[in-house]
Amino acid sequence: MKARVIAMYLPQYHPIPENDKYWGKGFTEWTNVAKAKPLFRGHYQPHIPADLGFYDLRLPEVREAQAELARDAGIEGFCYYHYWFGNGKMLLQKPFEEVLRLGKPDFPFCLCWANHDWTTKTWVKGNAVVNNPMIAKQEYPGEEDYVRHFEYCLPAFKDHRYIRIENKPVFMIYAPLDIPNINDFINRWNVLAKENGFEGIYFIGMKGGRQSSYQTIMNMGFDGVCNNNRWEAEAFVSGSRLKRRIQTLLGWYLGVSLMKFDYGKVIKNYNTTENQIENCYPVITPGFDRTPRAGKRATIYVNSTPEKFGDHVKAICENIKDKDDEHKVVFLIAWNEWGEGNYMEPDLKWGHGYLEALKSVING
Repeated sequence: MKARVIAMYLPQYHPIPENDKYWGKGFTEWTNVAKAKPLFRGHYQPHIPADLGFYDLRLPEVREAQAELARDAGIEGFCYYHYWFGNGKMLLQKPFEEVLRLGKPDFPFCLCWANHDWTTKTWVKGNAVVNNPMIAKQEYPGEEDYVRHFEYCLPAFKDHRYIRIENKPVFMIYAPLDIPNINDFINRWNVLAKENGFEGIYFIGMKGGRQSSYQTIMNMGFDGVCNNNRWEAEAFVSGSRLKRRIQTLLGWYLGVSLMKFDYGKVIKNYNTTENQIENCYPVITPGFDRTPRAGKRATIYVNSTPEKFGDHVKAICENIKDKDDEHKVVFLIAWNEWGEGNYMEPDLKWGHGYLEALKSVING
């Protein structure tokens, strides 16, 4: 086995009341994806979907087609972003709930708790919403909410499709450093899991930004780390973390596109020696371009091609070749983050190019 590729999956592409209220009736990510404009000569925008079109994730036919494409490319399963804000408040839950309820598609999955605020900063709309940015505040009410959250996820954990590592259901946490008393949360869920016939939960913390590291996350009680090295890779290409920070601030305050990186240079720095550790799981990415969401303030990777992506995947697979097969997990970021130019689904420019590149490495 070369790799167990698990693709991060955004369940955003369907109307919800909150988006209707803040962005207009029927708003989805497609609204901004379709109207994105090039910011410089040769800039590939807008990105227009091909085979699946501007789909609606309420349709089971779409979800089946996605699974078929992913399976054929050598992807083991989807990791659905899961939005639990505390006290039972959720957003974007319908697509995954339908996957669970219908038993289709028959394609493996796990969950990633996207534990962050839901704000109007996600999609730039001008000054009209600046004074009222909060849509849903991420809260951590404590013990009772831990139990309620676990009980919501339990039917998924029991599903035969749920992805496991070391015979435990995988549960990723997007921002592990943000949860107060994280050990209490982990310990409580492990007790609840054992009470329900599991050996425990396999907790994976996602690394991101300069404050988190593999060891920091492991010291918090996690079983593994998703080694999302994007921030550090960009900082390395910039020349220093300080320069990276200055570029970010200037981009935001001046409203100019300064965060432009060569894809080939950035992805070389996704591949670190830490990825060779059994429970440190590397990330692969086909590209990044946040223009639909951020306009001139976007971070953009240029010169990405299926061939370069294939080389990226090969390098990661080579780095993990000595691991046990069960731990040869690689997280693909992402399956369908169209608003960040970060997707595997066919588009009008590249067609199935990225899918075929992945397939040639994983199945080759």
